[in-house]
Amino acid sequence: MGWMVPVGVVGAISARHAFTTWVKAKHGYPIEDDSRRSRRRWRGATGAEDIEAERKIMLLSNENDKLTGQVSRLEERIAVLERIATDPAERTAREIEALRDK
Repeated sequence: MGWMVPVGVVGAISARHAFTTWVKAKHGYPIEDDSRRSRRRWRGATGAEDIEAERKIMLLSNENDKLTGQVSRLEERIAVLERIATDPAERTAREIEALRDK
């Protein structure tokens, strides 16, 4: 009989947590996860919040595309600088003269 008390306490705490979570979900309140950080419920979001979130995603995507292009251009420039720095001076001078003659 002594083992029933701890089992009953654990069961009551679990039932209370499940009931509280269900009530919060039903009424649109934020639900806490295991680390006690609240997370937003998308089902309860308003139209204005959805539009704002989509706008932020679009702006971040555009900025990401811009930065990706910039990184690509910088990588090309670095490759050219590395080639200039490691090539012998004679060959570099010949290539510069060849470009001038064109």
